[in-house]
Amino acid sequence: MRDVLPEEARRWRYVETRLLQVLLSHAYEEVHLPLLEATELFSRGVGEATDIVEREMYNLADRDGEGLTLRPEGTAGCVRALLQHGLLFNQTQRVFYSGPMFRYERPQRGRYRQFYQIGAEAFGFRGPDVDVELILLGRDFWRALGVEEQVELEINTLGSGTARGIYRDALIAYLTPLKNELDEASQRRLVKNPMRILDSKDPATQVLLRDAPKLPDFVDPEGKAHYDDLKEWLTEIGVPYRENPGLVRGLDYYTDTVFEWTTRSLGAQGTVCAGGRYDGLVERLGGRPTPAAGFALGLDRVVLLHQEVHETPQRQGKNQPEPNFAASADVYVCVLKEALAGDAMRVAEQLRIGLPGLRIRSHAGGGKLKSQLKRADLSGAAWAILISEEEMQEGRISVKFLREERAQQSLSPEALIELLQKQPES
Repeated sequence: MRDVLPEEARRWRYVETRLLQVLLSHAYEEVHLPLLEATELFSRGVGEATDIVEREMYNLADRDGEGLTLRPEGTAGCVRALLQHGLLFNQTQRVFYSGPMFRYERPQRGRYRQFYQIGAEAFGFRGPDVDVELILLGRDFWRALGVEEQVELEINTLGSGTARGIYRDALIAYLTPLKNELDEASQRRLVKNPMRILDSKDPATQVLLRDAPKLPDFVDPEGKAHYDDLKEWLTEIGVPYRENPGLVRGLDYYTDTVFEWTTRSLGAQGTVCAGGRYDGLVERLGGRPTPAAGFALGLDRVVLLHQEVHETPQRQGKNQPEPNFAASADVYVCVLKEALAGDAMRVAEQLRIGLPGLRIRSHAGGGKLKSQLKRADLSGAAWAILISEEEMQEGRISVKFLREERAQQSLSPEALIELLQKQPES
């Protein structure tokens, strides 16, 4: 688990805000879910044979001895919440959530034991149209962040839960005689979660899989029709994709469509968003049969991807400026005399009201103007506001341009606000 310090947190806030704006623009509604859930929720929902449940969950017991778990993913808790509050039966729902998840994994760049996700879930929609909608949400994410060229969509189909079970048995029958030749992780998964072996990164295991039963051969006709319609929609809308027969996802609840958005810009941690359909999960958790689909986006990795693409500030057009993440303020208010500190705070408040998009910092701690301007420069601010006794009496304020070769100007507060409104944000 790690700390997110100010400079990274500034980029983090920017990325998260842009992503949540996209979800709201698609009319998805926000839910807030607890960090702690009953352990049984994940063993039933995610699957007892998954790596998450077997080895990666943080479990504890409350005073009554009831098993609790720090949430390792968000979908099961989201289903539980909507079921508990009667929001699924004979209804459709589109919701999203965000926040930390917890898994006991080997930490590395882009993979942490406390990591952050944004998840979107849609309930009550049986056709491939909602699958496409969720994929389009992903595409809009990348466009909003200016990283569309760095990601690729991969898709596959698992067929119905019944078809998946038949394929699972066939895969076990094929791999069992070859068990000793599999990598260690695949040997462990062989009986309990064999489909994860298809996703193995071990070259020797991948060689063994060349002659293994192929998942598409086991997909039921209804599942094939669903998948064909999905591909037709994506082609018609103009969303490029790559079919990946080895894409199976690691959670038991997936059926039919599965997809991932991947990038080559982050090394081994290439999946930045993944999801698919899970039509049987609501029933598994005690509800009535309900079609469902969703995805989870790894915010840690998306922030890293954004940093790779936008390492230095870039302008993305008048309406979408790329902020300077090294800057902690946009405007820095200085005083020529310490006795003017109260006036400086009043001016700063006036500017915050008139310039709600800017970060305005009032100087604190005293010191001469030279040292104040040095702090203003270190903050990354684009403008320094100078409060003097004479100008205050005249109803004027001076602005010094810290990042441009422009002469200092003395303006009324209204004219100053109008000037800064026309400037691109730093």
